[in-house]
Amino acid sequence: MADLELRDLAKIYQSSSDDPIVGVDNLNIELEEGNFLVLVGPSGCGKSTTLRSIAGLENVSSGEVRIGGGVVNDLSPKDRNIAMVFQNYALYPHMTARENMSFGLKMTTDLPDQEIDERVENVAQMMGIDDLLGDKPSELSGGQQQRVALGRAIVREPKVFLLDEPLSNLDAKLRAHMRTELQELQDELNITTVYVTHDQTEAMTMGDKIAILNEGELQQVGTPLECYYTPENEFVAGFIGEPSMNFFETSVDDDRLVGDDFDYPLSGSRLDAIRGEDRVTLGIRPEDIEIADEPDDHTVWVDVRVVEPLGDINYMHVDLAGTEMTVKVPGEYYIEEEEEVLLRFPEEKIHLFSGSTGEALCNRELPADSSIPIAATSEA
Repeated sequence: MADLELRDLAKIYQSSSDDPIVGVDNLNIELEEGNFLVLVGPSGCGKSTTLRSIAGLENVSSGEVRIGGGVVNDLSPKDRNIAMVFQNYALYPHMTARENMSFGLKMTTDLPDQEIDERVENVAQMMGIDDLLGDKPSELSGGQQQRVALGRAIVREPKVFLLDEPLSNLDAKLRAHMRTELQELQDELNITTVYVTHDQTEAMTMGDKIAILNEGELQQVGTPLECYYTPENEFVAGFIGEPSMNFFETSVDDDRLVGDDFDYPLSGSRLDAIRGEDRVTLGIRPEDIEIADEPDDHTVWVDVRVVEPLGDINYMHVDLAGTEMTVKVPGEYYIEEEEEVLLRFPEEKIHLFSGSTGEALCNRELPADSSIPIAATSEA
């Protein structure tokens, strides 16, 4: 049985003058005990609404929130056995770190003061802030405040841990460090965790599973690598990955895809996948594009507009018949702006999407020894 389950969850915001606003619609997610789920998507996609619905801060319009097998829709937040960490930490400025961490236990439990103190001190030692328990938030750095906020949630020993963009106020270096700490902490505590972020790096590196939302609807749930290599639709393919996947709208002409100033022949399973389609979107990730020595059926000439050298890699922003695209190449390639370059789109690395529905028709091939299930692609 799933430790956290959302069944047909919907949240509709009603208004007397405007049309209803859909926060989330028909959301179904199951999360096993101890798993780490990342909710990711563009602003306004419904990820924070989902988190607040789990916490009980939003009354759902329909569907069920189940924790530990039981429906908790009618329970107040304090009775759901969850703990939540917010983006702004929400620490009481007049209280010390110790008082902030113990406040929730004192307000919601009958635990004796000695046991509360023991819990706070044990968690503070685990978080590396045991020497800061006497300090107030104004005396702490951003990272230290974040540890206090996390510690306050951990001392409650919740069944579900909810994190709403908790690292967004930290600088890049500290965010990277705290990502690692959070992963180690979650592994140690084995608490079922739901983490909301718009940061793809956090989504790809932290979650056992990620759930991609768009306009209140669930697009795909899977491991980070499944969503990256075998996206279920064009939205997921374009949202997951940085830089994002390149897309080219094409028409189908027998065994060929015809786009603006390029003609791409297909064979084998890819040709079978587009049967019955009039228009197909060809997608390819920047790192899957190759610099070619000689022209062939899968090469195109492009004009280089901008080169971004990052040391080990270069990002080339190029133009293909008026369509902008990004190419990721090794840093040892010296390519000048305004240069013309021959690129190859290897057929085994392209993705194909229906031009009418956006659903994936065919994803890139994966090696037989891949940890990603081959059955997740149409190449099975």
